[in-house]
Amino acid sequence: MFRRQVVLLTTILVVSVAAMVLTLLWGNRPLLGLDLQGGVSVRLTATEPATEEMLDQSVEIIRNRVDALGVAEPEISRTQDGVMVALPGVDDQERALELVGTTAELRFRPVCEVLPAAIPGTGGSSGTSDRSAEPFASCDLVRTGTVRPATGADGVTVPEDDNAGDFVILAGGDDAATGDRRFVLGPTVLTGEALEDADADFIDFRWQVGVTLHGGGVGIDGFNAAAQRCYVGDASCPVLAGYSNGLIAIVLDGEVVTAPQIRAPGFERDRIVISGAFEKREAEDVALALRYGALPVELVAENTRVVSASIGEDSLDAGVVAGLVGLALVALFIVGYYRLLGLVALASLAVSGSLLWAIVAHLGTQSGLALTLAGVTGIIVAVGVSVDSNVVYFEHLKEDIRDGRTARSSVDRAFPIAFSTIVKADVASLIGAVLLWWLTVGAVRGFAFYLGLATILDLVATYCFMGPLIRVLAHTRWFADRPGRFGLPAAGAVGSLAATARRQELVT
Repeated sequence: MFRRQVVLLTTILVVSVAAMVLTLLWGNRPLLGLDLQGGVSVRLTATEPATEEMLDQSVEIIRNRVDALGVAEPEISRTQDGVMVALPGVDDQERALELVGTTAELRFRPVCEVLPAAIPGTGGSSGTSDRSAEPFASCDLVRTGTVRPATGADGVTVPEDDNAGDFVILAGGDDAATGDRRFVLGPTVLTGEALEDADADFIDFRWQVGVTLHGGGVGIDGFNAAAQRCYVGDASCPVLAGYSNGLIAIVLDGEVVTAPQIRAPGFERDRIVISGAFEKREAEDVALALRYGALPVELVAENTRVVSASIGEDSLDAGVVAGLVGLALVALFIVGYYRLLGLVALASLAVSGSLLWAIVAHLGTQSGLALTLAGVTGIIVAVGVSVDSNVVYFEHLKEDIRDGRTARSSVDRAFPIAFSTIVKADVASLIGAVLLWWLTVGAVRGFAFYLGLATILDLVATYCFMGPLIRVLAHTRWFADRPGRFGLPAAGAVGSLAATARRQELVT
C-alpha cells in the first residue's frame, strides 16, 4: 500500500515537472482572447428574413474567411437574425470586418461600352431597367436607347437595381485598369457558382488572381461560350475603340474588379488569370472573397465594438491581480488553520495549476484555444473548488482523531470517505460546466470550459498527489508525535475519556 502511494506521488510530480519543462522548451503560451489582447467584434444582421440553414451556412463561410486571414481563435456564432463575430488580436480591423461581412457576389458580364466617371449628382436616371434580357442580348439595345439601364444620382446602377438579367452601369474598382470609369454591361453570362478556386499569384512581375472554374455548362463551358463571342466581337460583346477584342467584366459586389480583353476563343478551366495591376494585399483580398463564395444572405454590420490592446492589457492585469489576491488570502487562511497540511494543500494546488497551464498553453499554441477574461474567472473559481477538496479531507482526519483513533490510522481510513465526497461535489460542478458549454455561446462557454478543466485536474491532483503525500507523511515519526503541527488534534476525545477512566480506576 505504501509503495503504491509513493508510485502515484512520484508519477504526478514527474508529469507536472515534465509538462512545465516542455511548455517552456516548445515556447507554448496561452492565446489571449479579444477582451485580454484587444481586437474587434461585430454583430452582422440579415437585411431580409433568413432561415437557420442560411445563417448556419453564413457562419461557415465567415469562419473560412477568418481562418484564411490567420486570426487565432475567432468567436463566430449564429444569432437569431444574423451572425456574431469576434476577432482577437487583429491589427487591420477595418479590412477584417470588410472581408467577413461582404456578400462576395461574383458575376461575369460582357462590356457594351466604357464611360468616364460621372460627377456625383449630375448624371443618371432613376427607376428600373426597361427590360430583362437573355445572357447574350445585343449591346445595341442600350447603345440605341432601346433599353435604358437604371442608374442613381452618381450615374451608376444602385445595388437594389443591380439584377443579373438586366443591363447595368457599374463603376470600376480602385486599380489603374478600371478606376475612374463606368462600364455599361450586358446581362450576366456566368455567376460565382462557376468558380472552383481562386489564388493570388505573382505572374510576370505583378500580382494577379488565378481562377479555376468548374466543368460543364455552369463552369468552363459557359465561360468559353462567352469568350467565343467576345473574341470575334459579337453584338453581345462588341469590340470597343482602342481594343482588338471584346471585354468581359468580372463584377464583385456590384463593382468591376477588372475587365480583361478576351484574346482567345477558349480557355482551360484551371488557366484563367484576372489581371488588374493589383497590389499584393488587393490580390489576396479578391482571391479570398472569391474562394469562399457568396454569403446566402446580405448582412449589415451593427454594434461594432473595438477593444484596444491597452484596454485588453488592463483587463488582463486586473484578472491576474484578482487571482493573486484571492490565492494569497486562501493561502493565509489554509496555512494558518491547517499549518503543514495547509502547505500540502498549496502544493496540490501548484501541481494542478502547472498541469492546467501546460494544457492551456498547448491548446492555445497548437489548436488556437483562447483564454478570455471569462476563462480567467473560471480558473479563479476553480481555485476555491480545489481548496475545498483539501478541506473535506482534512476535516475527516480531524473527526477521526477526535473519535479516538491515532493520526496515522485516521489517514488511511479518512481518505476513501473524503474522496468519495470530493468526487460527488466535483461531478456537480462538472455537470454545471457541461450544461453551460452546451446551452450558451461566447464568453460563457469559455468560463464553462476552464471551470470544467480545472475541476477535472483537481480530482487528479487530489487522488494522485494530496492523498498519497499525506499517507507518506503519516509514516514519519514527526506526524505521529506532533500532529498539532499538521493542524490536527493532539488526542481524540474518546481516547482522552478512556485514559481518564483508567486513571480513576487506579486511584480507587
